Amino acid sequence: MSSDAECVLKGALLPDGRVADISIGGGRIVHVGAARRADRTIDCTGLLCLPGAVDMHVHMRGGDKQGYKEDWVSGSQSALAGGVTTVVDQPNTIPPLTGAEAFTGRVAEATRDACCRFGINGYVSGDSDITGLWEAGALAFGETFAAASSYGSAITTEELEQAFSVIAGLGALVTLHCEDVLPGDDTSLAAHAALRPEAGETACMEMVAARFPPGLSAHFCHLSSPLSAESAMGTLPATYEVMPHHLFLSIEEHGTAPEGCCKVNPPVRHEATRKALWEMWDAIPVIASDHAPHTAEEKSQPFSEVPSGIPGVETMVPLLLAEVYRGRIALSSLLEKVVYTPAHLLGIPISTLLPGTPADLALYPRQETVKITSDLLHSRAGWTPYEGMQGVFPYITCVGGHLSYLRNEFSQTDGLWVPGRGYKCTGAE
Repeated sequence: MSSDAECVLKGALLPDGRVADISIGGGRIVHVGAARRADRTIDCTGLLCLPGAVDMHVHMRGGDKQGYKEDWVSGSQSALAGGVTTVVDQPNTIPPLTGAEAFTGRVAEATRDACCRFGINGYVSGDSDITGLWEAGALAFGETFAAASSYGSAITTEELEQAFSVIAGLGALVTLHCEDVLPGDDTSLAAHAALRPEAGETACMEMVAARFPPGLSAHFCHLSSPLSAESAMGTLPATYEVMPHHLFLSIEEHGTAPEGCCKVNPPVRHEATRKALWEMWDAIPVIASDHAPHTAEEKSQPFSEVPSGIPGVETMVPLLLAEVYRGRIALSSLLEKVVYTPAHLLGIPISTLLPGTPADLALYPRQETVKITSDLLHSRAGWTPYEGMQGVFPYITCVGGHLSYLRNEFSQTDGLWVPGRGYKCTGAE
């Protein structure tokens, strides 16, 4: 007798408190309730089943120049081991993705090596072929650098206005990196924060927003303080994201990590700002990781020479789910910020744990937290600024019904690229 499903996740706890069997077939959830006949049954008793997270801001490195920091194998495995089933790669690669040829090469690299779903953004500069990138499959545009950062050159206001006009005409989303970088000696976390001040972040956002044409869909990346978040909520026609490092790290409180390991743009702020950002939790639309790995050797240089960036795709959901288990935040609010809202902004399908939706799922222990250590993680970076903090990591992660991560074993499947709405397929399969 033929089976009704390819796999059943038996006895899983759903976010609404029900315990159910999740039957999967054809890459989708086919039934939630009593188990269907299946080719394979996995006992999920005691595990909490959540939709796979969408991390809309990662830097997967790779290529000839940056593969020693991270590549699509290690980066996507880190995502799966952290309950993230879709990542959106930023285009400030070496070289940047300014045209269709470079973009198509990046897609080919990820298609060969990635274990999770992936979208790739197009780079915004005066040299970018915005329309060509959109038709090649760019999921969105940016992060667009209104201020310089690691591997990202600042765009001029004239170039910004021209790009906004084209992007708005395409109906695409643009994401924005906004800071004001002051001159001075970058010698410590406190100095780094002073040279990239909160007020400057907000002023840059307002300058950029003043150039939005009608109908532009815009999203501000990695806001680091309540000042900029309140500005985005109150006056600017855009959404925004906050990163875990701005919620869990500060100039005064960064655990045992050396200061260079916490150097990031925008900077980690003072402890009072970090706590105030937590007070805004319910208003934050999106949490993303800004996963930007560098090697331990690079992060151990004199502070002024340390590149900015923190690995974080694997720890994003585990850190926040630990806060759910402590009763600090609601599970429903976490899912809104790491699943539903980013998918809605990007226009991509997601799992809602309902029949007919993609079987992109992660199963976590119901109450158990573990101490985060670099040895536990899978990034090629080999270090974490969250050393010693508590996290809740999944035992199982499914992508399209495929058991992509099962108790520290990884498996690749096909069809993982998530192209944007403008994609025009020009070649034979």
